[in-house]
Amino acid sequence: MSEQLEQLKRKYENIPIPDELDFVVKKALKQKKKRYVKTKSLVGIGAAAIVLIAGINTSPTFAKVLSEVPLVDSLVKVVTFKEFKVDDGDAQANFKVPAITNMGNKDLEATLNNKYLEENKKMYNDFMAEMKEVNENGGGHVGVDSGYVVKTNNDRILAVGRYVVNTVGSSSTTFKYDTVDKKNQLLITLPSLFKDDSYISRISENIKEQMRQQMKKDPDKFYWVEGTGSKDPMIDYFKTISKDQAFYINNEGKLVISFDKYEVAPGYMGVLEFIIPTNTIADLLVSKEYIK
Repeated sequence: MSEQLEQLKRKYENIPIPDELDFVVKKALKQKKKRYVKTKSLVGIGAAAIVLIAGINTSPTFAKVLSEVPLVDSLVKVVTFKEFKVDDGDAQANFKVPAITNMGNKDLEATLNNKYLEENKKMYNDFMAEMKEVNENGGGHVGVDSGYVVKTNNDRILAVGRYVVNTVGSSSTTFKYDTVDKKNQLLITLPSLFKDDSYISRISENIKEQMRQQMKKDPDKFYWVEGTGSKDPMIDYFKTISKDQAFYINNEGKLVISFDKYEVAPGYMGVLEFIIPTNTIADLLVSKEYIK
């Protein structure tokens, strides 16, 4: 491990970290009034990120620069804390942490931002532990790339996706999403869109049919789905989405279901998304507020 990386590690470990924010998503969902919350603390993910977060809170000039980042046109914005990188030969990591700003519901804003910090803090700690273990066993490549994409940001919906790419051996990619009702300042969950759990089977069957149709049209596409004429006892065929399957609502107001790499198909297919036709689920929706 290089001296530079050792210094970074010591600097990170010596930073006094106060108590984490005492917010939970359930509290944010129940929030009716727009009010500001007294933030107890922010949990750091590393020396570079801690310094940057402090800069946002204490430097008017720095805050002004962030506020002028032309990422989105609407009032609620998603900005980036400066990328935090580790580069030590065969050990490489890149963490890009999103921050949501200008929400009226400060409980929800703080909850989400604290979650993003916690996710990256854990990834940093896991990476450092893995790098240490690899070095102690003769060395080898370890790598992780974490970032985010703004899937939707219109007058009604904000959808932020966070991805993690692990590049040890064959790379794996995972995605998590947060979908926010900007008008009512609420976090939207998949179950909250529907009257009951019947959406699980309805959406699952539609996705299976989409998979089969795509495989018929394109021989390069392959999904682990039954009903294609082949049966392999070694394959765990896709049967159903989970109750809280990864999802977001796109700019057209359509429900998009997401699967991680290797979740329902071979790795070469990558991260997969399926747009669910609204007429397939219309009678199951609680309302037409979000899904059009």
